[in-house]
Amino acid sequence: MNIAEAKSKLSELVARAEAGEEVVIARNGRPAVRLVAAPSVEGSPRRRAIGLWDHLGLELGDDLFFKRDLELEEAVDATRIFPPDA
Repeated sequence: MNIAEAKSKLSELVARAEAGEEVVIARNGRPAVRLVAAPSVEGSPRRRAIGLWDHLGLELGDDLFFKRDLELEEAVDATRIFPPDA
């Protein structure tokens, strides 16, 4: 594949290289470069996973973000809006 053709199909060529194919681009009919997928690098940006802090071994209680409001519970229990279960 020549350089002009490679410029117009760069996205396709990158996808093919990522899929494991080796793409050779020629200049004046002679191979000039090889396009191959880059090796994965540790520490590169990636999507955050659920449980991101699991490796810290922290024991986080269920009430970390929600603390019971006893005053509110008593106020609701004392109203007639929510009658007691029969």
